[in-house]
Amino acid sequence: MSNFVDYVKIHCKSGHGGAGSAHLRREKYIPKGGPDGGDGGRGGHVIMKGNANEWTLLPLRYTRHVKAERGENGGKNQLTGAYGADVYIEVPIGTIAKNEDGEIIGEILEDGQEIILMEGGKGGLGNEHFKSSTNQTPRYAQPGMEGQEGYVTFELKILADVGLVGFPNAGKSTLLASVSAAKPKIADYAFTTLTPNLGIVDYRNYKSFVMADIPGIIEGAAEGKGLGHRFLRHIERNSILLFLIPADSEDHFQEFKILENELKEYNPELLDKDFIVSISKSDLLDDELKKEIAAEFPENKQPLFFSGVTGEGLTELKDAIWKQLHG
Repeated sequence: MSNFVDYVKIHCKSGHGGAGSAHLRREKYIPKGGPDGGDGGRGGHVIMKGNANEWTLLPLRYTRHVKAERGENGGKNQLTGAYGADVYIEVPIGTIAKNEDGEIIGEILEDGQEIILMEGGKGGLGNEHFKSSTNQTPRYAQPGMEGQEGYVTFELKILADVGLVGFPNAGKSTLLASVSAAKPKIADYAFTTLTPNLGIVDYRNYKSFVMADIPGIIEGAAEGKGLGHRFLRHIERNSILLFLIPADSEDHFQEFKILENELKEYNPELLDKDFIVSISKSDLLDDELKKEIAAEFPENKQPLFFSGVTGEGLTELKDAIWKQLHG
């Protein structure tokens, strides 16, 4: 089983509000006791909370139902019932919650941030609230209100400084493994990477940035083919994009244009991001072939050449990424 989960659906129910009390005062030295009932307590909320120590929705994978406590009923002496205990669902930063209609309820952007998903029912009013000049001793109180209930979908979008974009077998996993301590699965068949991988890349003078190896795109991914939307959404949350075109591609620039078009079809705003074009597996090329490939690209999209196997060009690639991030 994968240790990365980016999508879960949970049935959530907040707590029922406690009922108001219809208690009447009956004390020895007070001949005409009036209403003395307190209000019911609010039902517990269901709350989504950001946790910077979490990076996957895996802990929620087998959570089917979440239910908050009911509020307590009101008491005598106009005492308000205790609130029902809230239930917290801890999620990684970058998690979005949607309701059953697909509408976004909220998005977690920082550690400790809280968003109420389902509000607890309001507690009922005690009989003290219904006293009037014509009704000095009301013997009724208000019941508590039902809490909210429904399914909530949690989607995690990877937060990273640079996201790797390319077809399967473009060399994304090899690059991540060569510049960070991440250990993604690497093999010579398509879709080796089935879940996103994150790696912290060390840079000069003890600086660093986060790189995300996102599963390969295929032509038609924006329409749901291959791994489709499941992983295209992760690209939205990366500061810059690094396009990887393998040296052994039949048409390097055309491959870049297909990748670019898939991003455009999915979300045109992705093309507003800064990006770098690179040619991976450059250990397969001599200087003359590199010049021929570079000539395929326009001046403003000249590719960088690197090899994750031999380390060729990795320093220049990291310099270019850092410049884009902080330039």
